[in-house]
Amino acid sequence: MPMLTDYTSYADAQRHCSKDTLWALFDGDRTALNITHECLERHPRDRVAVRIALAEGGSESYSFGELSDWSGRYANFLYAKGIAPGERVALMVEPSLPFYVALYGSMKAGCVAVPMFTLFGPDALRLRVGDCQPKLLLLAPEKAGLAADTGCDTIIADSDFMAGLENHEILFELATNGRDMAMYQYTSGTTRELPDAVKHHHQSIVTVMLAALYGTGTRPGDRFMCPSSTAWGHGLWHGTLSPHALGVTTASYAGKFDPERLMAALEEFEITNLSAAATHYRMMKNASGADHYNFKLEKLSFTGEPMDTDTAQWAKQTFGQYPGSFYGTTEVGVLLGSYPGAEDLPAKLGALGMPMPGQQVAILDPDGKPCGPDEVGEIMVMRRDGWFPTKDRGHIDSEGYFFHGGRADDVIISAGWTMSAMEIEDTLLKHSDVLEAAAIGVPDPDEIRGLVVKAFIVSERTGNDGFIAELQEFAQENLSRHEYPRIVEFTTELPKTPAGKVNRKILRDREAAARGD
Repeated sequence: MPMLTDYTSYADAQRHCSKDTLWALFDGDRTALNITHECLERHPRDRVAVRIALAEGGSESYSFGELSDWSGRYANFLYAKGIAPGERVALMVEPSLPFYVALYGSMKAGCVAVPMFTLFGPDALRLRVGDCQPKLLLLAPEKAGLAADTGCDTIIADSDFMAGLENHEILFELATNGRDMAMYQYTSGTTRELPDAVKHHHQSIVTVMLAALYGTGTRPGDRFMCPSSTAWGHGLWHGTLSPHALGVTTASYAGKFDPERLMAALEEFEITNLSAAATHYRMMKNASGADHYNFKLEKLSFTGEPMDTDTAQWAKQTFGQYPGSFYGTTEVGVLLGSYPGAEDLPAKLGALGMPMPGQQVAILDPDGKPCGPDEVGEIMVMRRDGWFPTKDRGHIDSEGYFFHGGRADDVIISAGWTMSAMEIEDTLLKHSDVLEAAAIGVPDPDEIRGLVVKAFIVSERTGNDGFIAELQEFAQENLSRHEYPRIVEFTTELPKTPAGKVNRKILRDREAAARGD
């Protein structure tokens, strides 16, 4: 009987995709399901599961069998430490053998894996650890200096740790069902100080298959790569778990991003399916070295932010096609996709794509009425109790393609990262010389990141280049290496709402007026 993976067309997706046919892709059911089994243990043991492109050069690779065995050892290690099913186990490690071992081993044991972004500073890490209360935190060796600040049992993921795991048995008896908790995932930012942890059950692997099939176009036999961080939804669910669930060999990127290194890896690994952030494509374009590589790409996708026209045109010229967008939120999943590989749905320049099978998505005006073609409104998705807002604006063209129209709230998306204005402000306000602070997103003057953070600072100290550099470093050290203001403006006062809150809308409007928008 044909499976969903046997179909590639848009028409077949609408005709054949259903809850039952999605579940048919897996061994388990709602009464007995484990993500690690679905992603590792049912595939040929000698097949390469993951290749890791190292930023400094070289690569590593591990088979499905190797990851399965190591995850069993880690599960038994957790059991020996008295960590029970349902308890949280955090990891702050770049893509590496320890990362995949801890991720899959935690879920195999019935524990809740909590991946943490490796560029988090002590403030950001402490907030999340305090929220999820993990029984164990696995830290990369280069992050050992943060161990004293975590307030929980911390282990360094070094060679001694891996050697110690070899003392544990490989076999581990699975005992999870579809509704058991598998993972907490912190979004990269919201309008609150601490982003909510999105809680995923083991059966989330079934739901995310929509994005794999129709957002990234993943099919068995692909050589897939996603260079996004494995701490976020794109690199984790779309770039790791869903392709592994299909038995697909994936490639990831470890270390500081370099576009030349990515292009070299695309050639070295003979990647046929690339899913990346729009910024990754922009940086490859700006590197101007693509002509030196032999690419075998057949499917392209991106997510996280809109792609500018020049980059999309460069990708088509370089790779033979426009990258297809897929769009959603961590909270509601993927809503729109471009169905890479579907000959009956060509990717359209600037479009977000079409709704996922079974998803009802619309553009509504402020009164909740459907907008007409090319009329801007808010992107909404139907849920059981009515329309759910995405907090994004957009429109639909005459052919039914959805287009993005900008954020509807104070979230800042830069280079694919979703950042919180309030979280950045709160960190800046910890500096002894900062009296008031406000943060907004503005167009990147270098045209690389889409938006960058601009901070407005009220201080009695004289504003100069040295003070700006000091504030930027302060934010990077205490929050995250990517989450800092690239532009700083000193001002005597900030606009306020009647309730006394900083009015970021006025700041955004002033910036737009100054640009002549």
